[in-house]
Amino acid sequence: MSKIKFDINTIKIMSLFEAITRAKLKDCIMNNELGQITFVVEENEIGKAIGKNASNIKLLEQKLNKRIKIVEFSKNIVQFARNLAYPLRLGDISFENSIMAINGQDTKTKGLLIGRNSQNLKSLTENIQRYYKDLKEIKVI
Repeated sequence: MSKIKFDINTIKIMSLFEAITRAKLKDCIMNNELGQITFVVEENEIGKAIGKNASNIKLLEQKLNKRIKIVEFSKNIVQFARNLAYPLRLGDISFENSIMAINGQDTKTKGLLIGRNSQNLKSLTENIQRYYKDLKEIKVI
């Protein structure tokens, strides 16, 4: 795994997140196209990060004026993909020969997973590739 580099603005946002939530943060992914910030927390830190009645998420959204998504990291690539795609209900996920195949349960789920101009699928692929360099492609079946 190569080192992930952050700019000053991202470091400030990560510091704010840790100060508010007291959760151990692994990564911060800024997506300006979607107007969203995704925070990746260490395993078993998701409850602390979200807070009671999602109070931490609401406070961060108010302070940063962006949509916030909090994801739990997993050493298992399939589980990490599920965590990133949550709240979508995915079927079977297989990972073979550097290709991940995700089975969407219905056409609406597949559409939401892919997104307009494949932007959601590209974002999902890029986020997984930050940790798992052996992933080449994600296919929705």
